[in-house]
Amino acid sequence: MVDVEFFRDLCRPLGAVTSKRMFGGLCLWHEGLAFALVIDEVLYFKVDDHDRPAFEARGLPHFSYTTKNGRTTVMSYARAPEEIYDDPDVFAEWAKTAIAAAQRAASEKAAKPARRKAASGRVKAAAD
Repeated sequence: MVDVEFFRDLCRPLGAVTSKRMFGGLCLWHEGLAFALVIDEVLYFKVDDHDRPAFEARGLPHFSYTTKNGRTTVMSYARAPEEIYDDPDVFAEWAKTAIAAAQRAASEKAAKPARRKAASGRVKAAAD
C-alpha cells in the first residue's frame, strides 16, 4: 500500500500538489498536470526528450506494464533516482524537471488541434 502522506510530505515545497489513486498506485498532480506516479512503492517522474538523457545516463528505467493480451506499454515516466529521498532540495529539483516535462506535454497536446484546424482550413481554401 502506497504511503500517501509520505509522498505528500515530499511534495510540500512544490506548492499545490494533489494525489489520486491510479494504475494500482498513486498519481501526483501539480496545477492539474500529472508529473509523477508511485507504483509498488517506486516513484516515477514524467520525462520527455528534454530531460530523458539525465535518466538514461543513470540507467533509470521507464515505467512499463503488460496488458492482458501480452502487449508491453512503456509510459513517459522514469524511475526517480534514490538520492531524492535523502535531500529535499534534490527531490524538489527532480520534481520541478518532471513538472516542466508535464507542462511541455500539455502545451504540445494543446497545439495539435490548432495545427489540424489550420491544415483543414488550407485544404478547404485550396478546394475553393
